Amino acid sequence: MYIWAGPHHLHYTALPDWAQTLGMVFSVMLWMPSWGGMINGLMTLSGAWDKIRTDPVVRMMVMAVAFYGMATFEGPMMSIKTVNSLSHYTDWTIGHVHSGALGWNGLITFGAIYYLVPKLWNRQRLYSLRMVNWHFWLATLGIVVYAATMWVAGIQEGLMWREHDDQGFLVYSFAETVAAMFPYYVMRAVGGALYLSGAVLMAFNVTMTIRGRVQDEASALGSAPLAAAE
Repeated sequence: MYIWAGPHHLHYTALPDWAQTLGMVFSVMLWMPSWGGMINGLMTLSGAWDKIRTDPVVRMMVMAVAFYGMATFEGPMMSIKTVNSLSHYTDWTIGHVHSGALGWNGLITFGAIYYLVPKLWNRQRLYSLRMVNWHFWLATLGIVVYAATMWVAGIQEGLMWREHDDQGFLVYSFAETVAAMFPYYVMRAVGGALYLSGAVLMAFNVTMTIRGRVQDEASALGSAPLAAAE
């Protein structure tokens, strides 16, 4: 279906109107296979939901699938022309793309690395499950702050760009809209820094795992997470 969804990126451009409409229709149709994949991923845990509490790697993967569901809902919604007339060229699109890239692709990649590294290097478990927990919360909080800030910034941008006075002139110049984004960009940087710090933590954890180190965390995490990881 996605082969004709591309035109939704080109609404209100020189692209023929029929192609824009076709792109919108196919984008909305993508809700079905996208959410089918998300539901399939989540329902795979049926009967084993307790693993979210005991296994931080599974928790990270479940959060990734949740972000996938959110991003693949938001994308078709933004392809609808009336919504796109507000979101086009704004930071709302940036928030949407990063919720998919960092929330879905990033978290599922982190989870896959945590799962594969001990097996590829024949280790009993990861160096530190506590660090995996920290990484999960840093990454989740980071992308939530990042994406939510860009959503709000984008809506404000779109509203400022379409604001006209009684004579039909724009109320705000482009420079004024950029200046208004300053606090949002600060929060965006904070969210990105949180996400990046989690990735740095993962790099250290994986390196120590490859070197064969194991941190004693029984007192901090209890026996259940360790048993689940092993």
